[in-house]
Amino acid sequence: MIDRVIRRIKRRNIPDRYAIGRQISRIYYQARNDRGYNAEGIDVFAEDWDNLIILDACRYDSFKPHASDLDGTLESRISRGSMTREWVRANFSDRNLHDVVYVTANGNYAHIRDEINSELHAHKGVWQSKFREGDGNTIARPETLTEVALEASKRYPNKRLLIHYVQPHYPFIGPFGREHFNATDELNEIPKKYGLQNGLVQRAYEENLELVVEDVRTLLPQLKGKTVISADHGELLGERVFPTPIRIYGHPDGVYMDELVHVPWFIVHSDDRKKIVPEPPENIEEYDKSGVEQQLQDLGYVV
Repeated sequence: MIDRVIRRIKRRNIPDRYAIGRQISRIYYQARNDRGYNAEGIDVFAEDWDNLIILDACRYDSFKPHASDLDGTLESRISRGSMTREWVRANFSDRNLHDVVYVTANGNYAHIRDEINSELHAHKGVWQSKFREGDGNTIARPETLTEVALEASKRYPNKRLLIHYVQPHYPFIGPFGREHFNATDELNEIPKKYGLQNGLVQRAYEENLELVVEDVRTLLPQLKGKTVISADHGELLGERVFPTPIRIYGHPDGVYMDELVHVPWFIVHSDDRKKIVPEPPENIEEYDKSGVEQQLQDLGYVV
């Protein structure tokens, strides 16, 4: 096992100890799993919901304190991925989801849609420049996605609505986060640039979460049916990346530590359920490929 890890590290020319930690952890978990995703995770489309709100990179323990301010029941689930693209592949691949409208500020689905053989009734991408103009924004703010989601809920009253916010995912958009971090920084580069023990990342991450939860709170009463708030994956905030002693930030794919796959599942019950009707897809909305790639790079993904 150790020899195989060393050979892979040498072959991939991994440059620093943080990358080495991610790679060793990935190999450890993949050796225990042959499905290409976290086999212990749920199929989100098999769960019972009319509206599923995804908070990108939201840890269960970080969300838990906010649950008391919302009207519903907090549970938890295990995600199929520790990174959005892995989560998308594991849940969307080879499926006709003609009862789903996906409103998202994360471009990963659009980036791999054709190769994963997936069809939705409709897909609304909220990452183009018109959705993130002003003040140097590199991603759509929560209120922008909320506006598009509300439009979709009115236009598609008989569809399951999947609403995918970027926050609390990096970059940090709150006053504290913008003061201490550059929007163009990559989260996995933070250990080298800012150090590990100063607590700045934790505070900026929690601020991002507070901002998106506040916007979700305004959205909930306007959605018909049973709504669930969850996450595609969690986040490492300086934890040791098992099984190494190396501390990192971010969410490397293929690493199924609790901090990365244990996600909230907050249920907002409703007696007024939607009458869901699958229908053929609308005309596929085409996106500028370079725009999608730039948005993913702004989020720290390699495309």
